[in-house]
Amino acid sequence: MTTAHAQTAHPHAEVLRAVYADLPKLADYAADDIVLHRADRSAEDPRVCRGIQAVLAHEQALIRLTGNTLLMDVQHIAANDYFGAVLGILRAKHPQEIAMPFCGLWRFEGGVIVEHWENAYQAAELQHLFTPPAPRTSSD
Repeated sequence: MTTAHAQTAHPHAEVLRAVYADLPKLADYAADDIVLHRADRSAEDPRVCRGIQAVLAHEQALIRLTGNTLLMDVQHIAANDYFGAVLGILRAKHPQEIAMPFCGLWRFEGGVIVEHWENAYQAAELQHLFTPPAPRTSSD
């Protein structure tokens, strides 16, 4: 007799799946004092967003910068009571077409998201794509 090994996803994996399907839903699962470490951070500039309103503003800015074409194709989620890791491909069609691997790391406390680290495969390239060109001056 064989025993079926039914593998069910951890509840935090389902939370992360819902967040990546609809980024504004993050507010439904995050602590008010959530901390987000942006993909374009550096040792000199940690680019930290603190609080749910700052985090949502950051996510909404990304969506706006891509002309509402931002998609996060999730390929794999691993989660336990403390952490979640999401691997996938970030896609957008504006300001130019892009498909870049990402790894989102998430920390949970008491069932809610308290910290998130964005990681893009080529963070500098991603930042360059999303940086609007400098306004032209009269000397240009």
